[in-house]
Amino acid sequence: MLALPSITAPAVAQMPSVPPLEDFFAPASVQPVAPDEDGFLRRWLILEPLAKPNRTNAVFTGTYVREALSPQTFPGRFGALPRDGEVVPGADPIRWHALDSRLWDVKLFNFAQALGKPKYGVIFWVVTVVNSPREMRNVRLAIGSNSASRWWVNDGLAVEAFDDRRMVMDDVLSDRITLKKGRNVIRGAVINGPGLSDFCARFVDEAGRPVRDLTLTVK
Repeated sequence: MLALPSITAPAVAQMPSVPPLEDFFAPASVQPVAPDEDGFLRRWLILEPLAKPNRTNAVFTGTYVREALSPQTFPGRFGALPRDGEVVPGADPIRWHALDSRLWDVKLFNFAQALGKPKYGVIFWVVTVVNSPREMRNVRLAIGSNSASRWWVNDGLAVEAFDDRRMVMDDVLSDRITLKKGRNVIRGAVINGPGLSDFCARFVDEAGRPVRDLTLTVK
C-alpha cells in the first residue's frame, strides 16, 4: 500500500505580543530630573485613560475639545497635584502613574495598551511640576499631540491643539508666558478617537531655543 502523505494542522498564527510598559517608560525616581538635551519634558504623572467614545477624530473641533477637556472634566480637584498610585474612584476605578518617558514623545497609546486599558475613544490627563531656578519671562510652551489637546501652566490655559492631527514637534506654541521661580504645575489633556496617541512638550525661549535649566518632579 502506498503511504498516505501526512497531514499537519496549519500553523496557528501568532498574535503579536504587546510591548511591555518598560519599553517606553521607567518609574519616576525620587530625585528631580532635568529635561532632555532638546528640552523635552519626560517626567509625568499619567492617568489611566478615561472613556470618551468617538468613532472619528473629525469631531475634534475647538468647541468640542474645549467642552471635553476642561477643568470641569478633570477627574478630581483641578488645582490639586495627584499622587503616584492615587486612585480615581468610579464604576471602573483608574490610577495615576509617575513615569519617566524613555522617548522625547510620550507614548500614551502604548501606556494604555501595556496596562490592558482602552486605547481608543479615550482621554488622557497628564501633570508634571517644573522647577525653575529663577523667574523666566517670555518663554513659550511648545507642544505636539495626536490627537487634539489642551494645556495649562499654573492653572492658566496656555495652548490648545484642535482637529485630527499627527504628533509634530513644536506643532503649537503658547503666547509668551512667565515661569515663576520655583514650582510651576503643567497640566495637559489629550483626546483620542481611533488610532495612535502621544504627545511632546517643552519650553522654548524667545529665539526658539529649548529651555534646559529646569528640573522636573511629580511631588
